[in-house]
Amino acid sequence: MSEGWTEINASWKGGLIFIGENADGGTVQMGTLDGKPGVGPMQLLLAGLAGCTGMDIVSILKKKHANLTDFKVKVRGKQAETYPMIWTDIEVTYFLWGEGLKPKDVEQAIQLSEEKYCSVGIMLEKAARIHSEYRILQPGELVA
Repeated sequence: MSEGWTEINASWKGGLIFIGENADGGTVQMGTLDGKPGVGPMQLLLAGLAGCTGMDIVSILKKKHANLTDFKVKVRGKQAETYPMIWTDIEVTYFLWGEGLKPKDVEQAIQLSEEKYCSVGIMLEKAARIHSEYRILQPGELVA
């Protein structure tokens, strides 16, 4: 593999089932295999966005010594009705749990992720409108 390239292999398992694997051996199942549902390729883009921005925000808030005790990123998307059926609208909701979390710190972390660090989101916003919001919750508080 040439320097600077990232490689993923997708092995066909029959029907419309593929197992994606990275060079480190991490895998993801696309399609239902042995009764176990997988994640669709377009859904993987949304999962990638959630993970990418989530990692950024956790990292930034830790540097700010924020008392983050739990964190969830919910991403939902709407696809075009005609092929290639790309994502046209994406909504990101950040749920942050912790005592004394400052809205200013959370907003700055989200802004840095969305505008500078999260390559997945920056790439997706070339095709889709991305809107985000956040909620700060107390430890143990449930999300409806």
